Formats: sequence, C-alpha cells, structure tokens
Amino acid sequence: MPVEGGSGSGSASARHPKQKRKAHSLSIRRTNSTEERPPGIHRGDMLDGQDSKLPMALRNNLLDLFGQIEREFENLYIENLELRREIDSLNERLTGDGQTVDGADPTKGALKAKASHSTSQLSQKLKTTYKASTSKIVSSFKATTGSRALCQLQKEYAGHRDGIWDLSVTKTPPVVLGTASADHSALLWSIETGKCLLRYAGHAGSVNSIKFHPTEQMALTASGDQTAHIWRYMVQLPAPQPQPDVSAPSEDDQDSSDREEGEVDGEGPCEVPTVRVATATLKSHQGVVIAADWLVGGKQVVTASWDRAANLYEVETSELVHSLTGHDQELTHCCTHPTQRLVVTSSRDTTFRLWDFRDPSIHSVNVFQGHTDRVHSGDNVVSGSDDRTVKVWDLKNMRSPIATIRTDSAINRISVSANNRIIALPHDNRQVRLFDMSGVRLARLPRSNRMGHRRMVCCTAWHEETQSCNLFTCGFDRQAIGWNINIPALLQEK
Repeated sequence: MPVEGGSGSGSASARHPKQKRKAHSLSIRRTNSTEERPPGIHRGDMLDGQDSKLPMALRNNLLDLFGQIEREFENLYIENLELRREIDSLNERLTGDGQTVDGADPTKGALKAKASHSTSQLSQKLKTTYKASTSKIVSSFKATTGSRALCQLQKEYAGHRDGIWDLSVTKTPPVVLGTASADHSALLWSIETGKCLLRYAGHAGSVNSIKFHPTEQMALTASGDQTAHIWRYMVQLPAPQPQPDVSAPSEDDQDSSDREEGEVDGEGPCEVPTVRVATATLKSHQGVVIAADWLVGGKQVVTASWDRAANLYEVETSELVHSLTGHDQELTHCCTHPTQRLVVTSSRDTTFRLWDFRDPSIHSVNVFQGHTDRVHSGDNVVSGSDDRTVKVWDLKNMRSPIATIRTDSAINRISVSANNRIIALPHDNRQVRLFDMSGVRLARLPRSNRMGHRRMVCCTAWHEETQSCNLFTCGFDRQAIGWNINIPALLQEK
C-alpha cells in the first residue's frame, strides 16, 4: 500500500504486499511451442502445403490455441493413467487382505462389497475430475474467443514509472483520462490518441486516487504525503489518429517480468507540460490519504485516511467542516452519491458506513457489517473486498445484500456503469470480470501475453457516451488500458 512520502517501487510494495503473490494458473497455459518443432521450422512453414486463405498471423494463433488444448488433454490423460494405477493398487491390496481372512474368497461376501465400493468411489472420482477439467478447458476456450468479440482493446496508456492505483474520466468536455500513480504523479491523457497531455507533480508521496470536478476543469488527488490536492488543468486535445490493430501478434511482444525496472513504454512524463502547485491543499489528516471524492455540486470534498477518519472540506476555503470518526481501523476507500449528499466510507474493521448530509443542520450515520474494502455508491451500494466477494446493497433497505458475487481472487477498486448497471471487478490475479447487479456474470476481459494487464489490476472506470461504452482499467504493470464494450451483445449473451 502507499507509504507516506515513499518513493517509486518502495511505496508500491508497501501498499500491496499481496501483489507479489502468483496469480492462479489458467486452465489454458501458454508454453514455448518452438520446442516441439525442428530448428528453423516455423508454424507457417508447416502449413505451406495446405490450401488456406487465412493470414499467416491468424493461422499461427489458431495453432497456438489448439496446441494448448492438446497439452491440456495430454495432462488429463496422464492423470487418468495415475488414477487407474491407484485403482489397480487398491484392488491388489484388497485381494491380499482377503487371502488372510480365514481363507475367505475376496470375490464374495462383505469383502467383495468393500472392494466394489472403494473401486466405485475412485472411478467416480476419476470421472468427476476428468469431466470438470475437460469442461474447464472448453469453457475457458469459449470465454476467450467470446470475450474478444464483446470486449475489444482500444488503446494503451503507458508513461508512468510505477504502478497505477486509480483512474477516472472527466464528466464534461474536454473528455480526458486521469491516472494516479505510486511514482508521485498524476497524468492526463487523450482517450482517442493515447497521448499524455499534462502531468501533475505537486505531491511528495504516492498519488492514491484521482477524481474530476463535476462541471469545472479541476482535479482532486489523494496522496501518501497525508494531503489531498485540488488543482486546475487546461489541455488541448490532439486530432484523432487511425486506430492501429493492437490485437495483431507482434514479434517483440514481451511480458513485464522480462523488462528492466526503469523501462517505460510510450512517451515519458517529463516530455509533457507539468503543473507543480495546487490550487488548494487539504492537510488535516495524520496518516496516508487513501481516497478522495467530490460531493454533488462540487462545493465540498471528502477524504479517507489511514488515521481512521474521513474529513469533509469546503472547496473554496479549504476549511475542515466535519471529521467523520467511528471506524476502528484504517479507512480503505470513500465515495459519494452522484445526485444526493451521501458519503460511503469503508475500513479494514470489516464495516462500511453511510453518512447522510442531506439535512445541513445534522448528519446521520448508519453502520453496516460484512465487508472490509472498496465501495461504490449510487442507487445501490456495491462493496468489494479481499475476501473475494462483492455485495450489492439497496439504499432503501440496507439490512442485507440483494446479491452476493463470489470470485476466485481479491477485488480492488470496482466501478458501476451508470446507464447499463454493469459492475466491473478488477482482481489481484490480473483478470477483469463484468457482472450485472443481480450477480450474473456477463464477460471477462481478454488477457494474454499480447493484451491485457501483466500484473494485478487496481481499478476500473466507465465512460459512457450515446454511441459507445468504454471501460478503463489500470494496474501495477504501470499502464492503463481502454476497452470498447459491446453492451447490446453483452446483454444478449446474458
């Protein structure tokens, strides 16, 4: 997790020690298939004698996929043989036992029933294992091809020199993407071209969150230096450029583990205009400020800190209006309702709190048990946690969740599309999954060595327009990615 005033990779490793865990292995694994071919022979050369009009890159990709399936079934075959050997060994032991019991015939009576029962159990285990593994292979293969049709990678945004904790999209023109990084900076990007437009370098610690003012060109950032900054920006969007085919195979594709620590893709942040002075500095906290957000109207902001408090400030005067206390451990997130003066805070004390500021004379608070991390507020409150679950709550009845989503990996900062009510879940295991509000899984963003994140995914953010719906993700591989989500096709698949 971010450390106060910490630098670069040091702060990164402190904020999320869990990010060093190895992700769960996929059912289809990429291997070095060149070991299976004679030296100097390429996949395309093996198909020269076949009549095919497919492009060589696509043919190679298909060969890769079918090769992976073949290897999976080979592993299952080996496991099948091992289980059969276990069955034979058990039968031999049972037969041996039967010969020592008063000369009893092991093919008759109770001994026969015992042997038959044990053999039946192992056979059933064999069938179940084989069926489950085979289904996993088939479903993974179908999910990969289906997800690519529903969710297409549009643009990559690379320029940070450390992991990216948070990202956000402006609500009013000019529409830009903002990213907050452990490298002590926040960057603004052109969504269409992927070009970095501006760098904010006013913080002395990891920048943990970024949110844009609802109507003005102002940004709010929270940092490990125990402060939150409000700063103005002016950017000029470049002319759109033709979209390259980012999904096409490339000879120089490489995993992030092969890169040097200081190596950065794309344009370096030092080459863009830089803002170093904040319009307002909010500094009442005694610990890392982990998140911040604008209240409806943009006249007040709320911050959440590791000092176990959330603070409410006036934007114009930077004055502290309320200190929201009551959590027993560090706060992990805060967010606000888009149209009402409601604030949700979450904490490692396994609770989240709903603060009501609709009556200016008094504010009320409701405490809810059951989750430790990250919340998103709207007509529903959606909470995610390191316990690998997501819960959806109705603001009108918060006594129990209306839906619970169980996953296979810890969940980071989630987002919900306002128009289509789709939840985007970023995971520690580098996956991003989409669910509806009732807990039905819709899709998984495609991920391979050529596309997707190479380390844990920290945050997601939606940007919805009349003609399209984009989802942005960021991770500890120091890049953000823009995806085009085919909403009609996604809902039809449901």
